[in-house]
Amino acid sequence: MVAALLVTRLWVIEPLTVASDSMEPAVAENSTVLMLKAFPPAQVKRGTLIVFTSPEGGTPTLKRVVAVGGQFVAIEDSILLVDGKAVPEPGIDHTRIDGTYFGPVQVPEGQVFVLGDNRAGSIDSRDYGSVPLENLLGILLLP
Repeated sequence: MVAALLVTRLWVIEPLTVASDSMEPAVAENSTVLMLKAFPPAQVKRGTLIVFTSPEGGTPTLKRVVAVGGQFVAIEDSILLVDGKAVPEPGIDHTRIDGTYFGPVQVPEGQVFVLGDNRAGSIDSRDYGSVPLENLLGILLLP
């Protein structure tokens, strides 16, 4: 029994404490979430919450995938555009990020473009670029 729990903890599911407010309101700062470590890369698509090693500090970072390899991503006056089409984002408070512009940029194959839900307070792919799929540590089980 203990061995099964240890195997699950080491290779399958790991608790993660969220260290910033960049994913609020979906995931609050200092909350603990469960990360699924064993997952097929095909499971990572737009809307997936992923955990990866931050290129800025080497710490586990939680962000939302907004575009995948081959897609074009842009932000025009706070509206997310993927391949030139507005993407509905019901969890985003657009009044807090009014006047935000970015891109367009194309996401390289084998990579994902990630943004924090709290766009005004998030360091994300707009700053450090797309995240290679091989850098993913896991996906969130539940937001």
